Amino acid sequence: MMNEENEIDKTESLPIYKKGKEILDVVREIGDLIPEDDEHLQFIKGQMFSDAAQLTIKIAGAEGGDLYDLRMECAAIIRKAARDLMVTNHSLEMFGFEEVEYFDIVRDLLEEYRLLFIDWVAGFDEWNYIIDRWGLFNPPGVGPFDKDPDDDIPFNPDDFFK
Repeated sequence: MMNEENEIDKTESLPIYKKGKEILDVVREIGDLIPEDDEHLQFIKGQMFSDAAQLTIKIAGAEGGDLYDLRMECAAIIRKAARDLMVTNHSLEMFGFEEVEYFDIVRDLLEEYRLLFIDWVAGFDEWNYIIDRWGLFNPPGVGPFDKDPDDDIPFNPDDFFK
């Protein structure tokens, strides 16, 4: 249990995680300004929260998973959520949200997040992987049809479970 708490503390102390939390907090504040009786804006508010939440949830998932392909998958989801969030101001404006200028704060924070994201992804351990047989998230030089080097490790379950 103590080790799990240390991992959570380690993840929550990452600059990218902290920035994601800051973005979520600002999105929550902006969301509080959206009229309760506007169905379209309430839908957009839900999308905003979902996208903003992914910025921390998937950092935690990547840090917990640790394998290269899992980390890259989380990174791709984060990128999509951030890009969707970046253009949310257009939807807010289209449906008449009067305080849309506040969303510029989110866009500025997302740019700071993007720069942290680049450094975070660059730190992924390319040697800590399992082959992604779908071919999307393999480290450079590894393909979906490559032979798995672990297949050469002799393993006899009878020796292991005695």
